Amino acid sequence: MFSEAVKRIERQYEIKRTQADALFIAEKKEIYDANPRLAELDKEITSCGIRTARLSLQPNSDKIQKEIKDLQNKILELKSEKQEILDKLKVTLSPKYSCDKCNDTGYILKNGLSEMCSCMKQELLNEAYNKSNMYNLQDETFDNLDLNLFSTEPNLERYGSPTSPRENIQKIIQVSKDFIKDFSNKDQKNLLFTGSAGIGKTYISSCIANEIIKNGHTVLYQTAPLLLDSIFDYKYNNKSTKALYDNLFNVNLLIIDDLGTENLTAAKFSEIFTLLNARLLTPNTKTIISTNFSLEELSKMYDTRIVSRLIGNFNICRFFGEDIRLKH
Repeated sequence: MFSEAVKRIERQYEIKRTQADALFIAEKKEIYDANPRLAELDKEITSCGIRTARLSLQPNSDKIQKEIKDLQNKILELKSEKQEILDKLKVTLSPKYSCDKCNDTGYILKNGLSEMCSCMKQELLNEAYNKSNMYNLQDETFDNLDLNLFSTEPNLERYGSPTSPRENIQKIIQVSKDFIKDFSNKDQKNLLFTGSAGIGKTYISSCIANEIIKNGHTVLYQTAPLLLDSIFDYKYNNKSTKALYDNLFNVNLLIIDDLGTENLTAAKFSEIFTLLNARLLTPNTKTIISTNFSLEELSKMYDTRIVSRLIGNFNICRFFGEDIRLKH
């Protein structure tokens, strides 16, 4: 199943790259037709390159070295003239691939070995997990968040805070942006979002995921019940899902939504602890957990090992206010 997904996405990449190359050829032809000097320069540069290569095969002498040097200088002059024309036209002669790291091949070279690019890893994660669970990231941005949905009126009795819901969400947005900025910093803590339903936890998680993906990292979203189902399915039923199981531990950002809604058992406590603990020890990984329960309520639901990890390794952001989905 996983290998079929890889082949399917590889084919999609092949089509995407072919389309980008074809578009580039058409755009280049249009530019060259309007600026014939560019074609002349390419021809002269190629000619000088061939002559340089031929001279380098001849017995070495001062005369040969001078001719090679003159040709190399000529090539630099021709390239400079070409670049000046392109600068005036404000164009770049290269295909416009969606990923600058792999040029839409899906693979990169690292230490002399080929490995899957983060963009392709993300495509696989989207297909395997995120497609049915994740939100439309394209529209989930901090800029699109309407702060007018959050009241400017503090209500200490109702919310247990002298801060207004709008001031609170602005502080959480800043914490989230700092999290994105320092994502690769090993000392950066994870995030725990608490608060009732409909007050922005999932949306802010989406905003963070959007930016993390743009920065070339991988993101996996799962609700707590589905995440645990995936773990138990791999361990007891379906060993073919190992690659997906491994991603829970290795993906750069794991978003666990609705913690506390799973059917709580000792076995599930153990799996949650193992996952959290392993990710804390794995470099270049961070976790965001959102829950409708308060930290005090979580302390009554889970054993001290899990709660201690949350308190010690997560920045806790408490959301409060009216249900913004109703306001929409």
